[in-house]
Amino acid sequence: MKVSLKWLQTYFDAPLPDAEAIADAFTFHAFEIDELKGDLMDVKVLPNRAADCLSHRGIAKELSAILDVPLTSDSLREALPVFPKTEELAVTIEDETKCLRYMGALVKGVKVGPSPVWLREALEAVGQRSINNVVDATNYVMLDIGQPLHAFDATKLKVKNGAYAIGVRVARAGETITTLTGDEYELSPGIQLITDAHSDMPIALAGVKGGKTAELTSDTTDIIVEAANFDGTTTRRAAQSLRLFTDASLRFQNRPSPELAAYGMRDVLKLITDIAGGETVGVTDVHPSRPQMSPVAVSHARVDSLLGSKLTIADIEEVFRRLGLDTSVENDVFTVTPPFERTDLIIPEDLVEEVGRIIGYDRIAPQELPPLAAALDQARYRGIECIKDFLTERGFTEISTQSFARKGDITLANPLDKNMPALRTGLDDAMAAALAQAKQYAPLVLAPKQKPKLFEIGTVFTKDGEHLVVKTSEPVADLPGIEDDNGYAPERYALGAYKPFSLYPFIARDIALWVPSGTEAAIIERTIRERAGELLVRLDQFDRFEKEGKVSYAFRLVFQSMERTLTDEEVNSIVENISAALRAAGYEVR
Repeated sequence: MKVSLKWLQTYFDAPLPDAEAIADAFTFHAFEIDELKGDLMDVKVLPNRAADCLSHRGIAKELSAILDVPLTSDSLREALPVFPKTEELAVTIEDETKCLRYMGALVKGVKVGPSPVWLREALEAVGQRSINNVVDATNYVMLDIGQPLHAFDATKLKVKNGAYAIGVRVARAGETITTLTGDEYELSPGIQLITDAHSDMPIALAGVKGGKTAELTSDTTDIIVEAANFDGTTTRRAAQSLRLFTDASLRFQNRPSPELAAYGMRDVLKLITDIAGGETVGVTDVHPSRPQMSPVAVSHARVDSLLGSKLTIADIEEVFRRLGLDTSVENDVFTVTPPFERTDLIIPEDLVEEVGRIIGYDRIAPQELPPLAAALDQARYRGIECIKDFLTERGFTEISTQSFARKGDITLANPLDKNMPALRTGLDDAMAAALAQAKQYAPLVLAPKQKPKLFEIGTVFTKDGEHLVVKTSEPVADLPGIEDDNGYAPERYALGAYKPFSLYPFIARDIALWVPSGTEAAIIERTIRERAGELLVRLDQFDRFEKEGKVSYAFRLVFQSMERTLTDEEVNSIVENISAALRAAGYEVR
């Protein structure tokens, strides 16, 4: 979040400290500062605070609590006006779980033109380009309080029975939209759209970007202003699918409160009518559900226990006061009702974290950890290491696969991959997949006809509970038990020097030849290596037999480059040079 210190100062009567001091305050109590350059501070707002702190107001509120300097005023604590209603604008929402609130305001008689100097300078200070007074007003309010907004040219929409109609629905297969930048996107089902409901024509990508169809121009006089709240997951998936990431999508994917939309509408309507004129005809507000912030309680003892502190009740009350949290205390238990924008305050530990960071973790005296009552049971760990050593010494390679599976006894409520929605009940499928993949690279690491030997030690999850399982790609006799340590201490094998692997594919070739009886394979290998050069990365003898006073040898040669992809012609030329050298030595190349 790019923050203008000049903009931040407008929230305070008292002069703020210099930029370095402000950066230090945030670093030790709230957020890291990615960059500090003149009047501009780039604040690294983490996802848990993005709902309220991707805004100058949110950053100012944090700074007020950290420095204990009051805000001049707080726009989110001021009473909302009663918006006039209108029959000239209808709003319909197809799926109320994907659009939690939609406010549309009809404003007539605006004059679109350049923004005043103060507004252009405010936007340019944080890297935003001035477009026109109406668009700049929507961007300013978003950066000020965190509510994304958009304005449509109402005259480009259809009117039926004297009214405009806005629809919110998901895209249908094959639909397209051209955005304000002139880029055309083909839409997949699931992407949410804003439409002119009378024509069913898409006019914006909900929560992401506006469409070209209803773009404002210098001729625009009547506008529809949107202040909405779109589901975070739906918005994030749409932005990722289209590879279109915007300031609006960043905010919606972090789930700001639906209550914020009304404050955004209040501020943007005032700013538009102040700098672009016009009259607000009315506002249509479709608000299917109104989630309430639940009180969160934490005891004095719990705060001190988790922080390792010795705070007084007054100390903790003071922190909640500075944060502007509505708090009551009874029997040493603090009950906090979070304001609507603090969607991160859910469990008691959230309150403990607030106390710790505002007071400052540097003010909490360090304490030594208490001694362990008894030595930790290392039998299980040592047993696992015992098995790993046992198998490694017998030529096995350890693999580690993910715990997710297509089917299983336990289904995840929120799977990372919809194709792997369950926890695994065994290691067999993963081992089979690993073996199939290993065979593709076998010529690089294995002798011909040698099978990959793999093993995995991992947890499986069944209806009976969690179990540790050992799986090998082939039977192994006398495998040690995991629970049985027995003082097993195998001799460690020496580790070779690290050699980076190539990102480019390999090419394998075989050479077979007859040589006089008594000829050692090492002599032939030496000739092959001398002629093959640095592109030969592996050489294996995979066959030998004698017949009528002669010996037949067969070798597998693997070629690979660290810089490029080899061609068949290039490798064939090298193999021919090797064959020529072998013939010159008196051998018969078959």
